Amino acid sequence: MLIKFIPVLFVVLWASGFIGARFGLAYAEPATLLSIRMIINIIFFIALVALLKRHIPKGRAFLHSCVVGLLIHGMYLGGSFQAISLGMPAGLNALLVGIQPILTVIILLVLSHKHFSVVQWTGLLLGFVGITLVLQGNIQWQDAAQSRFAIGMSLLALTGITLGTLYQKRFCKNVDLVGATLVQYIAASCLFIPWAVQFETMQVQWTIEFIATLAWLVLVLSVAAILLLLYMVKQGESESVASVFYLVPPVTALQAWLAFGETFDIYGIAGFICAAFAVYFVVKDPKMSTTSKNSKILVEND
Repeated sequence: MLIKFIPVLFVVLWASGFIGARFGLAYAEPATLLSIRMIINIIFFIALVALLKRHIPKGRAFLHSCVVGLLIHGMYLGGSFQAISLGMPAGLNALLVGIQPILTVIILLVLSHKHFSVVQWTGLLLGFVGITLVLQGNIQWQDAAQSRFAIGMSLLALTGITLGTLYQKRFCKNVDLVGATLVQYIAASCLFIPWAVQFETMQVQWTIEFIATLAWLVLVLSVAAILLLLYMVKQGESESVASVFYLVPPVTALQAWLAFGETFDIYGIAGFICAAFAVYFVVKDPKMSTTSKNSKILVEND
């Protein structure tokens, strides 16, 4: 029974990641913060693998897990943190990444000849309308000087999380989630650490606030939320899992308002309502037909 509440819990935790990013970036640069986070993640998961006697993927499974790590943790986290560091509001960053369900559907349609019902198309349309309404509203940037670059980083994050979840479902279906997550963090650290050394000062203000934020990012986001995401991807349809992300922007906006005073107007409220209904419609009718019995959805083939 409690399994049904996993998507709700995931949304709340995942949304808090954008808030944690803004808190943490006040004390360290993006790649530096993420490098520290990945190192702690690796130490934690090594202990977890040993304690639970889990298996680390080998051979092709190891390489596939590395790819997932570079996409979900490297591109997604790297892009999101960089966008927020450039002054993008946390709510807007979450909103742009929230386009993921639409991008997921487009990829699935192109690669698998999959058909969606009218109800699902209605949901996807509502999601797009919701995102558009929020973009049309009044959202104040921390710093709009590099807004285009920040938007580009958010789109990079969008691409990473979309391809990462699809790749995870396609190639890592039968791997041990704990062991695979360890490999993913190792792969991501191989991206962030050289980037921080080359392009950042790597200076960190080790305040109580920063340590608390880092603990939240590691324990709640890197451990709890990521395992919930990978579990949902492994158990459910990729498009249904992706549709959950429609709820992340409004939840993030609410958290950002409470934490930083980020506000949204009537357009934003209307957009968030549309997004909520979009989730309902997309998930409501999961049965979809294919043009051929032999033309199964890409992400379900192993």
